[in-house]
Amino acid sequence: MESVKASKGTGVVTSVPSDSPDDYATMMDLVKKADYYGIKKEWADLEILPIIETPSYGNLTAKHLVEKMKINSPKDAKQLAEAKDLAYKEGFYKGKMIYGDFAGKTVEEAKPLVKQQLLDSGEAFNYAEPDGLVVSRSGDECVAGHLDQWFMNYGTPSRSGDGTWQPAVLEHVTNEKGEGLHTFSTEVKNAFTQVLDWLAQWACARSYGLGTKLPWDQSQLVESLSDSTIYMAYYTIAHMLHKDIFGKEPGSAGLSADEMTDEVWDYLFCRSETIPEHLKTKEDSLKKMRREFEYWYPLDVRISGKDLIQNHLTFFLYVHVAIFPKEYWPRAIRVNGHLLLNGEKMSKSTGNFLTLADATTKFGADATRIALADAGDGIEDANFEETVANSNILRMYELRAWCESVINDARPLKDGETYDQVRQNERHKNNDSIQRTGAKGFWDEVFENELNGLVKIAGEEYDASNYKAAVKSGLYDFTSARDFYREITKAAGIGMHADSLRRYIELQALMVTVVAPHWAEHIWLEVLKKSDTVQNALFPEAPAQKPELTAAREYVRSTQSNITSGEGAQLKKMAKGKQTSYDPKKEKKLSIFAALSYPKWQDDVIEVVRQNFKDMKLDVGGVSKSIPKTESKRAMPFVQG
Repeated sequence: MESVKASKGTGVVTSVPSDSPDDYATMMDLVKKADYYGIKKEWADLEILPIIETPSYGNLTAKHLVEKMKINSPKDAKQLAEAKDLAYKEGFYKGKMIYGDFAGKTVEEAKPLVKQQLLDSGEAFNYAEPDGLVVSRSGDECVAGHLDQWFMNYGTPSRSGDGTWQPAVLEHVTNEKGEGLHTFSTEVKNAFTQVLDWLAQWACARSYGLGTKLPWDQSQLVESLSDSTIYMAYYTIAHMLHKDIFGKEPGSAGLSADEMTDEVWDYLFCRSETIPEHLKTKEDSLKKMRREFEYWYPLDVRISGKDLIQNHLTFFLYVHVAIFPKEYWPRAIRVNGHLLLNGEKMSKSTGNFLTLADATTKFGADATRIALADAGDGIEDANFEETVANSNILRMYELRAWCESVINDARPLKDGETYDQVRQNERHKNNDSIQRTGAKGFWDEVFENELNGLVKIAGEEYDASNYKAAVKSGLYDFTSARDFYREITKAAGIGMHADSLRRYIELQALMVTVVAPHWAEHIWLEVLKKSDTVQNALFPEAPAQKPELTAAREYVRSTQSNITSGEGAQLKKMAKGKQTSYDPKKEKKLSIFAALSYPKWQDDVIEVVRQNFKDMKLDVGGVSKSIPKTESKRAMPFVQG
């Protein structure tokens, strides 16, 4: 075989033509060209012994794939590479041994067993080499050194696991009973399960650098990805152990670092009831620390980058499962992508770079936070747009000024006054300050009903940490609802209701407290004159939306849109010089007719739907069969709409 290098190892490689497409193709080439290679044909024309049975390719995988893919030469490198990939995946994950001591076991299970058997019998030894050619700066070819190493035995039993650790973590991640890990998306859950499937032994120590010494081998340090997997547990009691972040000033517990032995940590974190003799006098402090830990744990959510799923975050789960009781295992992991700036990767070399400090100096804290929230949800890369940050400076400034105006300059209508009269006879900086009081009307109820729906949606999005969606519902859609309310009541000549406006401003402050806390605090304390900070206010529990009010609002909006579209169509005709009776200079008059009943054909369709609606489900197929073909073209859109 040309791919076998005489300079590597012994230069002799075992041929497995039953399962290696390369080996099978080479063997067939030797048989066909025996004279060319200077060998006897019978030397190569040997019986191929089956070793592995696969569901897709039988027990001679290589022969099946080479013939199916019409590979004619060992020089067909591209096709052979593809065949090798198919053969090895099928054989390793789905194949079963049909020969030898481990017949009946899957290849995945048998591989480590065969390896150990060969090592135990002295027929093999461990060997490692670089994936490719590695040359040092001195020009020497590098080899892989086989050094002593400590490993964490992650993985399934077939991958060095102990048979209980990995299944426990996997059960926590899959969360089939609803009591395990919340990953916020199926994509993230699948990523964790895939890592748990392939992750095996992980070298957890190194001999130099910064880090914690390995407890059982002081010559080694814990490597960085294996370190810091439960430091959040330390956070719960750190303030009692030391006052400063460097640990130089003792905390309220009065304990030194030397006193924090394994027995102490077992008492604090693992519910051991044994207090070491040297700390009997500090039992009260230990009890307070344990109460503090048990109050804060388990960890509610861990937020990190998606690139750490395949190592650090999975280690974080493994170590929690190994050390803590089940009730202290992490509740949620929220992963995110990287941050783009104006649609491009951040890079100092290109100048497309922005620090948080520079962003807050340039846009202010709240506008920066809103733009970050608006940058994107999910695990794809988020995109911080400077135009979004800029536009939100103006948005929040104008919204604040409007809130101050309608509250501080409010002009309640008196008995007998109308909105239009006051607007025409008095000069007001903001006509929105002219407000009704007393009983609320239809449009006030429609407005507050829409706010209730948006509050519910925003709350759900915040709970799911979907901040882009939360900003849309809790800020952008909120102001759109206010704008519609303002325009519709102005057109009706009645103006807005004072209580509805105050309700809107209060809810708006609460909706953006997460992303614009400074703006919300100003509105809460300085405009609404609340007695306590908005940070202590509860997220509102809005009443359920009334569907009839929602439907009424949508009907009005769609009618407005249809009218605007109709007028636009007439203007386009005029622009093209086409004949039309529409004159934009004349006063506009529009008549809207409301039908008292459905047309007969629609009544007939409704009756068909009624007959096919059972157990809150509509049998669309039954409806389709019951409607004459001549009517289906207009009837089915009516049913579905």
